[in-house]
Amino acid sequence: MMKLDSRVGEADGPTLGQEINLMDCYPKANRPITERGQKSTAEHIALAAQFGKDYFDGSRLTGYGGYHYHPRFWTDTVRRFRHHYDLADDARILDVGCAKGFMLHDFGLLMPKADLVGLDISEYALAHAKPEVADNLLLGNARSLPFEDKSFDLVISINTIHNLEPDECEMALAEIARVSKQHAFVMVDAWHNDEEKQRMTDWNLQARTVQHVDDWKSMFARCGYTGDYWWFIAT
Repeated sequence: MMKLDSRVGEADGPTLGQEINLMDCYPKANRPITERGQKSTAEHIALAAQFGKDYFDGSRLTGYGGYHYHPRFWTDTVRRFRHHYDLADDARILDVGCAKGFMLHDFGLLMPKADLVGLDISEYALAHAKPEVADNLLLGNARSLPFEDKSFDLVISINTIHNLEPDECEMALAEIARVSKQHAFVMVDAWHNDEEKQRMTDWNLQARTVQHVDDWKSMFARCGYTGDYWWFIAT
């Protein structure tokens, strides 16, 4: 497969953003990839796809195995985002796929004057959100964001849009580009080689668009997505 330069396409359309790991401060998880690959069933996959209690607070076979707040997960990560994008104190930030609002909560601690908004498809996650940011969170789908053009200084979507079918994933990327005033960052399930592809196959429960990194870059270009990006690789 031909490797694409992350900055190509300037002559043919908008230039893609930067391939950069802004999640490098997030603690590394010990994932039971082999166990999930051997034990997960169609029932487990169906439960994960509901994005309810089984996905967030059930077993590792249906999702997170318990999605709870701890400052070690997001404190350094939100500081990394703020520093990288040089965000103003009163920046407007959107988290697409905010789940229980943990990242937005820590943005609020770091930037108390910021205007924070989160959107998620899971009624369960929003019902169990951090109380401090619960009023900032909306129920919705990434493929159609209920915001005006160029509404946010930064739009973040971590491990979310790949849960959509490919055509809807393209819609979500275009929507993120539309509502972003300047900066955007997405992180998606991907692979570079056959070994990584097999691990992702064993680990993945609910993602509908999982592809080679170069295919992601091609999709970004088609959608007019010009933000930054990084990959979730199953390890």
